[in-house]
Amino acid sequence: MSESTRMMLGLVIGIAIMIVLVMKTKVHTFIALLLAALITGLIGGMPVADITNAAGETTVGVMTAIKDGFGNTLKSTGIIIGLGVMMGGILEVSGAAEQLAFTFIRVIGKRKEEWALAITGWVVSIPVFADSAIVIFAPLVKAMSSVTGISVVGLALSLACGLQLTHCLVPPTPGPLTAAGMLGVDVGQMIMVGAGISIPMLIVVVFYCKYIGKKIYQIPNEGGHGYERKEFKKEYIKSMEEVEKLVGEKNLPSFTASILPIIIPIVLIFVKTFWGLFGTGEGVANTIISLVGEPIFALGVGTIIAIYGLVRKEDNKKVIGIMDTAIKDTGIIMLITGAGGSLGNVIKVSGIGNVLGETVVGLPLPAILIPFIIAALMRIALGSATVAITTAASLTAPLMAAIRVSPILLAASCCVGAISFSYFNDSGFWVFNGMFGLTELKDQVRCKTAVSLIMAGVGIIELLLLQFVL
Repeated sequence: MSESTRMMLGLVIGIAIMIVLVMKTKVHTFIALLLAALITGLIGGMPVADITNAAGETTVGVMTAIKDGFGNTLKSTGIIIGLGVMMGGILEVSGAAEQLAFTFIRVIGKRKEEWALAITGWVVSIPVFADSAIVIFAPLVKAMSSVTGISVVGLALSLACGLQLTHCLVPPTPGPLTAAGMLGVDVGQMIMVGAGISIPMLIVVVFYCKYIGKKIYQIPNEGGHGYERKEFKKEYIKSMEEVEKLVGEKNLPSFTASILPIIIPIVLIFVKTFWGLFGTGEGVANTIISLVGEPIFALGVGTIIAIYGLVRKEDNKKVIGIMDTAIKDTGIIMLITGAGGSLGNVIKVSGIGNVLGETVVGLPLPAILIPFIIAALMRIALGSATVAITTAASLTAPLMAAIRVSPILLAASCCVGAISFSYFNDSGFWVFNGMFGLTELKDQVRCKTAVSLIMAGVGIIELLLLQFVL
């Protein structure tokens, strides 16, 4: 067996064992990723520990590669993830997230409720995790369905699509942030490209949401428990005026106070990105802009604005408790993200990446689709979009020298691929079905699974076109 064949065999066995462990056993994804990295490295020919020969040359051991990959990955993403979820917790508890939803509904107007919720999800998911946001906005979606007569399925699915797109494509959410870090892409550029790619995907999928809402027509029961399913008729649709009444009954923060924690960090990051493209790169201004546009600094500013703009009158212990609760849920995300970095570093250090690169370049496929295919397969196998993006980015990073495609498009390809297949092993799939009364398998697949495939399909077309521009 040749060395290159052994390396590829190690990678295939490592990934296969990871998938089997996650899908068929009680072994956690974090442990499965670490085992995949270990097995890949050992079969690929790496020693267990570092070895220094007589000439002073050191061969990196697999355990060192695992630890270095873990640390280097979290170095670029861990702090940002922590700050992002702390800010998201404040937005959730203060009612700012709801205020954003109500405002978008007012601006867009009646008979455009699906668009309002889709845009709301698109904006809110930047700082707030998608699964959490579905739960937060479920009362609003049900209320809108009750007062308008529009199917709760169409409304909720529009919201879910907006949430999913920015969750997978726009930093500082963990997946795209990790992809940008692993592939050496500026975060500001990743925000611009990710947001730009997501817009056509959102436009196309909302039309499907409106269509499926009529095919699966159900509205909340008057008592608020359960849903009534029936055939759709145009006369069921009511006016939107009662939404204004619903707004008046809640004591929510102002729109300005609600949007500033999201807008300010994005503006700061954008300023740094544009300065890097058009600025001088010298002087005091460059130093200041480099500091304030650093994602860690920008998210820190956004979190402080959220604290003192939204919950400044609350007790100090309560505010700290809100942030503590929010950040507790991120521990496993950080572990999985770091483990994905370990796998990527093993592939890089062992030389598997070079062999894989040579193999991939020879495939009769557009190079831009390689990260997409990897991410899609990981999403199907593991369920988590964040893990799929992290794994795809870790496998793509060693190929960058062999693939003549812009790093920003490779990162975007990882993210688009991770959108592609939401089904039974996806937690968001079950959260959505449970919240909005979808109990039949056929209906479940026509909703979350179908929209994920539609969005990914549009994304593929965009990637194939953008490779001629970027």
